[in-house]
Amino acid sequence: MRLLHFADLHLGMENYGTLDTRLGYSSRVRDYLAAFDQVVDHAIEHRVDAVLFAGDAFKHRDPSPTIQREFAKRIRRLAAAEIPTVLLVGNHDLPSIDARATPMDIYATLDIPFIYVARNPDVLRIETRGGPLQVVTLPWLSRQRLLDPEQRRNPDPGAVSRAAAEATSAILSALVDQLDPDTPAVLLAHLSIEGARLGSEQSIMLGEDLVLDTDELRVRAFDYVALGHIHQHQQITARPPTVYAGSLERIDFGEEREEKGFVLVDIQPGPAGERRVEWTFQPVRSRPFVTLRIKTLHEDPMVDVEREIERRTADLDGAIVRAFIAVPPEREELLRIDEVRRMLLQRGAAYVAKVVRDVDLQVRPRIELRDHETLDPVAALEKWLSLRDLTEDQRRRILEAGKALIQAERDGE
Repeated sequence: MRLLHFADLHLGMENYGTLDTRLGYSSRVRDYLAAFDQVVDHAIEHRVDAVLFAGDAFKHRDPSPTIQREFAKRIRRLAAAEIPTVLLVGNHDLPSIDARATPMDIYATLDIPFIYVARNPDVLRIETRGGPLQVVTLPWLSRQRLLDPEQRRNPDPGAVSRAAAEATSAILSALVDQLDPDTPAVLLAHLSIEGARLGSEQSIMLGEDLVLDTDELRVRAFDYVALGHIHQHQQITARPPTVYAGSLERIDFGEEREEKGFVLVDIQPGPAGERRVEWTFQPVRSRPFVTLRIKTLHEDPMVDVEREIERRTADLDGAIVRAFIAVPPEREELLRIDEVRRMLLQRGAAYVAKVVRDVDLQVRPRIELRDHETLDPVAALEKWLSLRDLTEDQRRRILEAGKALIQAERDGE
């Protein structure tokens, strides 16, 4: 049995993009859809037995009709190929009021064949081409849903978190008790696990994340644990494989060095405890993010900038780019930001996020003056010149010019 596990599509993200009027949405939405298409294409071409989506289909709970249409086109392809597909609800998909529908509820309402919407903890029993499959679903559960008002009012945040974790563990235990040990079982969950490496999503929902350990998740009851919510692909445990698929597209520069993709899972038949499970990460072609850090040494900083951009041309092709350019304060005005942007775009950058002047302000050496020197500007200038890396001729000329200015100021007084 071969499964395809992916997560965190976040369709509707538009940062670092421009409106494509031909399509009616941002160029960045086009990137996310291109990554999603690679998932759907692989599922259909390689005839996977089921697709498991681990939550966060959209950027937020109210995607535009255009974004919903594009998502539906891809889901329709999976349904037409008769591939069972489970759509788990993540925190970005949840409405503010529990009674309201999520953007994915429409697929359950229409009762579309082969499409399963998982808004609640449940055990799904799915017939696939490779045989029966049990999927325990654990969508994003808010503390409002897990705890009663009195528990939520507890002034001890640690006690509230422990109560939420215990409630989640109890829900899972009840579902695990329903499993048939002779049938492959997968946990599909959208949450944070203790020990996971956090990506850019770490600051989102700060203070609201429910963090569980693998014992609380009862992972040993499953052949594979398919996770969503954290954008960095990673394995948490090896037996059973407990894996974050990671997001399909880079959200921002915090994910610049992360490879993006989905997971293929092979479960060999056999009784509980003897089924062999192997998984592989399948990278997708995602939009590259590139950070340039340029230190300028030439009298004209644009010379160094152009040279470094030329050297990195291959990296810039099709990338979203930001540049930090270190320049001495005396040459700051020679750095032409608009021209740097044009250079980057001419070398193939898809979008220039920002170009920053990083003015190289050197730590100024402290001048210690004796009492008789304190009020003497000429003595102060001489002391300052002694601390600078200058030739004797430069010191002499600066001192002469300084004395002339000091004398002119005195004459004016």
